[in-house]
Amino acid sequence: MSQITILGAGAMGSALANAMVRAGWTTHLWGTWLDDHLVDAIEAGQPHPRINVVIDPAVKTFRSSELEQAMAGSQVIVLSIASVGVAKVTEMALPGIAQAEALWLTSKGFLPADDGQIELLPDGIRRIAAAHGVTVPPIVAVGGPVKANECAAEEPTATVFACTDLSVSTKYATTARSRRYAIEASDDEIGVEICAPMKNVYAIMLGIADGLQELRGRPHHNLKAATFAQAVKEMSLLGEAVGARPDTAFRLAGVGDLEVTGLSGRNGTYGTRIGRGEGSRAALATMAAQEQTVEGEPAVGLAVQLVAQRAPQIADQLPLLTAARTIIQDDPANYEEILVDAVLPKAPAN
Repeated sequence: MSQITILGAGAMGSALANAMVRAGWTTHLWGTWLDDHLVDAIEAGQPHPRINVVIDPAVKTFRSSELEQAMAGSQVIVLSIASVGVAKVTEMALPGIAQAEALWLTSKGFLPADDGQIELLPDGIRRIAAAHGVTVPPIVAVGGPVKANECAAEEPTATVFACTDLSVSTKYATTARSRRYAIEASDDEIGVEICAPMKNVYAIMLGIADGLQELRGRPHHNLKAATFAQAVKEMSLLGEAVGARPDTAFRLAGVGDLEVTGLSGRNGTYGTRIGRGEGSRAALATMAAQEQTVEGEPAVGLAVQLVAQRAPQIADQLPLLTAARTIIQDDPANYEEILVDAVLPKAPAN
């Protein structure tokens, strides 16, 4: 029986812990210094505070001071923390990562390097490890439409495991699956890692349409559909520009994940608050007070920098990304018109 250590006892890490127990793995779950209250609930047999699902008692929990013990003997280490903490936790966990057969990654975001370059998370992790003289084992990017509460409760879930070595992703797609946790194997690490943070950015924009409906009492389904179509197009264009397969955006990692995040994720909720008139800054403050991390908010600025650095030739083909940056960072009053201008097709030139 294989052993897995999941770093991060938040919603996704804890949900994955349940899934791995069902797949027959010995499962360790390590909580960061911010997760004590979550681990308290898990150990007490109470529903996890963020997903309202009880975590399987077979999951062995560890506190932040017990990182070495948590990783001891594990064939797989999983980074399942907010993207802002990836660099720090990676450095802390390097001894265990170096001994593992694979490093899985459910964190979603971009990583700014010291020289200002914006990196995809696997590239940033490899750079950090190399700086400490450590070789990282194969990285498996875990993406796709996974709502943590549904996955934890064994509702039907489809996800994608992507590794540059297809044999590695296939191996874990086989050994980690269970009756209601289905895994598609891919070798498009870049595509999955582009879609993971970008769908968070674009889910905010989908949420704005829902917020406008709340504000005015009438649907804005047409606007939401146009936004969805433009978002998928831009994910595909950006992915291809930095080395991904363009079709990845039209599969689980792109279309699938954008659909579920736009329906009920925290990024969509943030967009809804903006759409109903709260303003981007006030809405973000409200969600922070509720311990709700909006991953798309920091991702939008980093994505704009990534485009400028690695794909400037397509910048004018990403109007929805430009609109997202303006709405989220500048907090304009005319947010609806900015969104509309970004997603409605323009009249053909004469």
